[in-house]
Amino acid sequence: MFRHTFPINQHPIERLVRVFVGLGMLSSACCKKRRPWAYLGIYPLATGASGHCPIYHRFGISTCAKASVRDSRS
Repeated sequence: MFRHTFPINQHPIERLVRVFVGLGMLSSACCKKRRPWAYLGIYPLATGASGHCPIYHRFGISTCAKASVRDSRS
C-alpha cells in the first residue's frame, strides 16, 4: 500500500547503520548531560526502520541493489 508513496531506497546495511546511529544519539539524550541535538536521532532511526529516506527520494538517489528496487515497485 505505502510502497508507491514511500519506496525503499536504502541498502539493508545502511538501514542497520542508521538504526544504530539513531539509537546511539537518542540514548545520549537520556544521559546526565542532556543534549538537545541528540533528539535529532529520531530522523536516522525512523528512516532506517522504514527504509525510505525523503532526502534520497527528493534527489533520486537509491543505495539499493537493482533487485530491491524492483521489489519496492510491486
